[in-house]
Amino acid sequence: MTTSASASSGSDGTIDRLVEANERYADKFTDPGMDARPVLNVAVVACMDARIDLHAALGLHLGDCHTLRNAGGVVTDDVIRSLAISQRALGTRSVVLIHHSNCGMEMITEEFRHELELEVGQRPVWPVEAFKDVDQDVRQSMERVRTSPFLLHTDDVRGFVFDVKTGRLREIDPA
Repeated sequence: MTTSASASSGSDGTIDRLVEANERYADKFTDPGMDARPVLNVAVVACMDARIDLHAALGLHLGDCHTLRNAGGVVTDDVIRSLAISQRALGTRSVVLIHHSNCGMEMITEEFRHELELEVGQRPVWPVEAFKDVDQDVRQSMERVRTSPFLLHTDDVRGFVFDVKTGRLREIDPA
């Protein structure tokens, strides 16, 4: 499918550039014949921060894992939903949680919801999940996975903080 010249992606054309890049990708694409089940039976939950090349940082290749990303990499109800599907329907058994240093979620507060409510006239139903202590938030996320009644495999859950300056992971003790 090609896009028309009249399709708009905002003032800078970023989305158009992405679609054009996909056309070049698709021209060379061949179906790898993979199953939707990740080869390593692992799901990785990480922050959406653009500075983290998750696959490169973990030595992962296409098909190795399920990757779930959101603001802060926190374990929300939607993350539990995706992990439950990943485990129950697609065979994952391990969960890796990755937060990172200098996270934007440390810079905002739950007041963000109130500000949105004032701006748009409706209060978001979701919590912001802001935090001040990244290590503690990793622990909280590990606990949410370990205690979820919807997940089959909660014994192999490990949490880390990715240092955006060095690229290194630091493991967080769940205690």
